[in-house]
Order: sequence, then C-alpha cells, then structure tokens
Amino acid sequence: MAKQTWKPGNMLYPVPAVMVSCQREGGKPNIITVAWAGTICSDPAMLSISVRKNRYSYDIIKETKEFVVNLTTKQLCRATDYCGVRSGRDVDKFKEMKLTKSLLVTSLKNGALYRIPLNADGKTAQGDVAKYFHTPNRYRSALVSPDGKTIYVATDVRGNVLGSDGKPTSDMKNPGAIIAFVYDAKQ
Repeated sequence: MAKQTWKPGNMLYPVPAVMVSCQREGGKPNIITVAWAGTICSDPAMLSISVRKNRYSYDIIKETKEFVVNLTTKQLCRATDYCGVRSGRDVDKFKEMKLTKSLLVTSLKNGALYRIPLNADGKTAQGDVAKYFHTPNRYRSALVSPDGKTIYVATDVRGNVLGSDGKPTSDMKNPGAIIAFVYDAKQ
C-alpha cells in the first residue's frame, strides 16, 4: 500500500466541547467554545487547548498567558453553541448568554454555603456575599448538578459547629453525609 498523506485534523471522536474564558488587563471578558482540549499530564496538572490564530481569543491568551476552562452541561448547550459561532470582536457573549462569574465557598464551622460574585476578570470579589443553606453541620465541599438547581454538600463526620442558637456545639445534624439542596432563585 502506498503512503497516504492526510490534511491536519482530529481523528479521535467524540471530542469534548469546553468553554474557554479569557481577558486582557482592563479589557472586556471573552468566552470561546473549543473542541480540542485534553490532559497533558496529571502531576503536575496540565491541560491543552487548541485555538486558531484567526480567533479573537487567540491573541488575548497569547498576550496574557491566562485562560479558564469551563466545563459544559446540557443546560449550557445553547450558550456553548452560541459562543462557538459568535466572535467576541462583535458581541459580549457573557451578556448575551447571561453568563455570570461566581465562586461557591463552603464553611466548616458556620455550616453554610457562600456565593461570592466576581468581577469581569474573574479574579476579584465584587458585590455582596450571599449565604445559603445554613444547618448545624460542617460543610466540607460542594458540587452543583448539571441542571444548576441542585447543590450537593458533603459534611464532616465530626467536629465543632455553630448550633441553631449560635453557640458552639459538636452535635451535628447530618454528620458524614451528602445533603442535597434545591436552589430556588426566590430565596
């Protein structure tokens, strides 16, 4: 058989679609859908993305040497598609798709989940911190479900917490459990 030469392209399917956000210092944030992303190494943790040179995000990432990989969900399907076919040169994709930047933080002794809004660069807290789902437990970590409505919180097996009366106690309501909270935007 004679040698075959193929043009460059991805031969492995399916490839994961991720949304990559980036921003120049003092510039507007941008987000692009990337289909070429993968793990390079696990120790130290490294990943790769591939962005074409003619894309608006390419020069931003090259200059700043910073980007954030955001995993997609079924609920983000429309935004993932939109951010892959619109250019940040022409439109504010965060605004158009109503994408926000926030940090969720668990509290051990206060037994609460806190939402900290971030400013456009994603590095600085901005606005009021909101407290959610307070119980007499030690919240170790949290995970948001793909639908964005259910939040799972893992609790410690033992330790001191603030009770419902505001005083320290070692009597936790749900030690060593996974608690599911349903987020209601009216809360």
